[in-house]
Amino acid sequence: MKANQYITVMDTLARIRLRAEARRYGLGYLWWILEPLLYVGVFYLVFVLLLGNRESGFLFFLAVGKLTFIWFSKTVNQAAQSLLNSREIIAQTNLPKHLFPMAVIHEGLYRQGAVFVFLLIFIWAAGFAPHGGWLWLIPVILTQYLLIVGCSLLAAALVCLQRDFQMLIQLGMVFLLFMSGVFWDTNAISNPSLIFWLEALNPLAGLLDAYRQILLWDSAPDVAQLLVINLQSAVFLGFMVWLYTKLHFWLAERAITQ
Repeated sequence: MKANQYITVMDTLARIRLRAEARRYGLGYLWWILEPLLYVGVFYLVFVLLLGNRESGFLFFLAVGKLTFIWFSKTVNQAAQSLLNSREIIAQTNLPKHLFPMAVIHEGLYRQGAVFVFLLIFIWAAGFAPHGGWLWLIPVILTQYLLIVGCSLLAAALVCLQRDFQMLIQLGMVFLLFMSGVFWDTNAISNPSLIFWLEALNPLAGLLDAYRQILLWDSAPDVAQLLVINLQSAVFLGFMVWLYTKLHFWLAERAITQ
């Protein structure tokens, strides 16, 4: 399949999913913004009202962390089921199997675009004026996108292998929620070696910190760290594309017969 055909089919599948989801709910596309906002509201109530967190600016700290983390968690969770959910199409066509998780990833990109627009307006309205440093968001977003693609392809292949992996992936997202610095600042850890290993083993921790450096603390992200995450994600993504090519017919068989 040619690149332009691939992109067209991927975009068409993503738009069909978006329209179908919007028709299921009365508020339709408003849920793109309302759902992540409700998550932020719930966690804010827990940490501020119940646990007594009085840290200045915690709402904005939490909003940046949660609204960027949810892009990763929701996309990977949904992409994990993409091959099984597309079994009817897979049974009738010989399309590349990575096309189906990529369509889910593309759908998530549309949704997250709206979330990012809201987040930037929210941060601006709170007094964090836009400046040239916000251009650093472009490489950070691209880095996170690469990470999402690689992890989503792995998740879809694992669930195609055995449905039980879906439960493990969901539990893994809960683990990452608490280990990625959504609610706390990784820089507050006093042990430098612990920070190093946390960010080395969990690239999301470094990415969330990069978003906050740009939007809340008026500083550039750690470029070396971004390059490392990009390199890791690119190598992993290349391996996953190769694996999908090698397992093309096996993935089709597993998706149809499960």
